[in-house]
Amino acid sequence: MSVFLEELLGDKLVTGGGEEVDVHSLGARGIALLGLYFGCSLSAPCAQLSASLAAFYSRLRGDAAAGPGAGAGAGAAAEPEPRHRLEIVFVSSDQDQRQWQDFVRDMPWLALPYKEKHRKLKLWNKYRVSNIPSLIFLDATTGKVVCRNGLLVIRDDPEGLEFPWGPKPFREVIAGPLLRNNGQSLESSSLEGSHVGVYFSAHWCPPCRSLTRVLVESYRKIKEAGQKFEIIFVSADRSEESFKQYFSEMPWLAVPYTDEARRSRLNRLYGIQGIPTLIVLDPQGEVITRQGRVEVLNDEDCREFPWHPKPVLELSDSNAVQLNEGPCLVLFVDSEDDGESEAAKQLIQPIAEKIIAKYKAKEEEAPLLFFVAGEDDMTDSLRDYTNLPEAAPLLTILDMSARAKYVMDVEEITPAIVETFVNDFLAEKLKPEPI
Repeated sequence: MSVFLEELLGDKLVTGGGEEVDVHSLGARGIALLGLYFGCSLSAPCAQLSASLAAFYSRLRGDAAAGPGAGAGAGAAAEPEPRHRLEIVFVSSDQDQRQWQDFVRDMPWLALPYKEKHRKLKLWNKYRVSNIPSLIFLDATTGKVVCRNGLLVIRDDPEGLEFPWGPKPFREVIAGPLLRNNGQSLESSSLEGSHVGVYFSAHWCPPCRSLTRVLVESYRKIKEAGQKFEIIFVSADRSEESFKQYFSEMPWLAVPYTDEARRSRLNRLYGIQGIPTLIVLDPQGEVITRQGRVEVLNDEDCREFPWHPKPVLELSDSNAVQLNEGPCLVLFVDSEDDGESEAAKQLIQPIAEKIIAKYKAKEEEAPLLFFVAGEDDMTDSLRDYTNLPEAAPLLTILDMSARAKYVMDVEEITPAIVETFVNDFLAEKLKPEPI
């Protein structure tokens, strides 16, 4: 266990009081579950979370009487109860050390040292954290993600009775009655044998309403083509009246608004951090794609349903938001010729497939997304924003969260050049340039 933890967190962590703690000692203490708490001292929601998380942490560890830092630094009992074997590590985005010190001072858990800015950024990218506060639970032995939305765990299971909150099968989480907007009720067993879209949305969210209009047409086309497909609306509306008004526009099913526990379990299962989000599942309940929103907007005729992920995407207005989710390799071809874009995709696809397969075998998300960018206004804006050379073809890796870029400006781009570029990036051998 300690090997995984040291690779993830480094050699040292610190308590709120500033004492150093060896990471390998966490293994000796029998830590079973690691919570990564991503936040910032300047965020009011983070300050609110810290207060509720401290009470939650103390209850689970049985050290409610302990002072700041005591739970994290103290030795563990010889054979702690399973739910006591929890540790949390704060991963900060603070840019001011004094503010960081003031914020962590009262935390009863551990934190990455302030100076570990590079490691912090790697963790934000590795787990594709886009909102704060964010709390992700990992199995401390295997490193596998147990729960992507720990905030809901604190709300739904304040006593830790469901520890360690591991993911449950979709069939189990969705079990129960589902509604149509005419009041008809169906059992979730009616979904068997169908592809399913789990649609997290709300009437108060303008992008949600825009997507819903497109999704209604996509749903109709898929059903008319004879495909077994159903959508389940999981509402984030603020009142039942709003839910009913919004649901009246939808031809599919919904989790009853009054079943808040089931809606929350679905949010926890898929680690929903923002809406609209459309998760597409195969008939066995396994995730095909978390990017259903992008797929629906890019494939209006639904010819590529059920939208199995492509190793390489053509950069577009609808999927450009993914550039903010972590490091992305972008090959600029600056051509409106579809043939040239397709040739560029084929060039980088072998290395993309290799990287994706490698990390899938470890049940981890790939550390890079892969794009080909043609010639259009959006691509021109991206070039201007990142201050890239005008050369074409141009091989780059863009890391928006780190405001860093890596550029391979050569006359000819070959598969060997792409593979070396990617491997050197992953091995941290490349020197970043600022964006």
